Amino acid sequence: MAAESSAMRRVQVAEHPRLLKLKEMFNSKFGSIPKFYVRAPGRVNIIGEHIDYCGYSVLPMAIEQDVLIAVEPVKTYTLQLANTNPLYPDFSTSANNIQIDKTKPLWHNYFLCGLKGIQEHFGLSNLTGMNCLVDGNIPPSSGLSSSSALVCCAGLVTLTVLGRNLSKAKLIEFSPLRATDVKLPSGAVFVIANSCVEMNKAATSQYNIRVMECRLAAKLLAKYKNLQWDNILRLDEVQAKLGISLEEMLLVTEDALHPEPYNPEEICRCLGISLEELRTQILSPNTQDVLIFKLYQRAKHVYSEAARVLQFKKICEEAPENMVQLLGELMNQSHMSCRDMYECSCPELDQLVDICRKLGAQGSRLTGAGWGGCAVSIVPADKLPGFLANVHKAYYQRSDGSLAPEKQSLFATKPGGGALVFLEA
Repeated sequence: MAAESSAMRRVQVAEHPRLLKLKEMFNSKFGSIPKFYVRAPGRVNIIGEHIDYCGYSVLPMAIEQDVLIAVEPVKTYTLQLANTNPLYPDFSTSANNIQIDKTKPLWHNYFLCGLKGIQEHFGLSNLTGMNCLVDGNIPPSSGLSSSSALVCCAGLVTLTVLGRNLSKAKLIEFSPLRATDVKLPSGAVFVIANSCVEMNKAATSQYNIRVMECRLAAKLLAKYKNLQWDNILRLDEVQAKLGISLEEMLLVTEDALHPEPYNPEEICRCLGISLEELRTQILSPNTQDVLIFKLYQRAKHVYSEAARVLQFKKICEEAPENMVQLLGELMNQSHMSCRDMYECSCPELDQLVDICRKLGAQGSRLTGAGWGGCAVSIVPADKLPGFLANVHKAYYQRSDGSLAPEKQSLFATKPGGGALVFLEA
């Protein structure tokens, strides 16, 4: 195991009910006790939706809900995975022959991705076996990154078993993003409300179409401004090459693109290419049969949402007296743009957001990919108890009984800690 670091903490397991229960379940399952425990938090995106893959910053917050894994390294080369949730079946495989079936989003594949990522990063061929029991309290398929938390947790499990550490430089190298701390308002609480509509990420084509619409919009904007468009992939590249502000990019979008949907033939005329070139050189296999592309709407959303993220950060830094109101207004604008321009909401989410606003939230918006999942609201701290009770009654206890309340459907959260390894003291 790795030497103790700032990401490790010694705890009295008996003083932590969840750890103690996990230890007991592990012993019942494997007939032994865990050597260590690893946790990784879920996260909620407060503002900045569907702009990260266009090159722009987002504002996520780690939440208290997390994935927790009890781990015991073993001398065999067998990886045994179990889950405290009976919906997720046990899985066993050779630690040195990790095969991931990309066609099936099975729960254990997310663990295998984290393990394999560390294995490939360090160029390791021989991995030790381990017994792992996974417990999570992040609502799945809700936009709160339960899958990402499991991948991160599995990576940290693997690092710890191998006695390796990832330096911060390596972590930054994995991703082109920089992380900047933003101080959130102290007089408000963020509340997460689950619409109880799950979006099946593996089955939907909507996300893939949005990504391609953003790419096509970037190319048409670049062509309009006489830039070398064929190498342009993201909307932020157009802004960077032009050297203008996001507000100016919105004006360029108004001039260059029309609100009516584009068909493939018109896109070809704009770029001066053939349909065959469009299909084989630009469109992805899962968007080659799409008949209309809404380029104006997607570009408008991305540039305006990117500007809202910067405004949100600026308000947090300056902390004016009406800070919570101003942040709420930006969150409301974000939801309107997601609903109307990016079309990634759904009727249930729109209803939930409206309920939250009417019952005391200063701002409310969908969070995560959309098409279901959760809404996040900013609520003055002194209004929290009444807000929770009223939203629960208005959305989760409707008279027709069409929506049964789920555990973890509605909860207040504060910024949570990062990934950690727990050692029993």
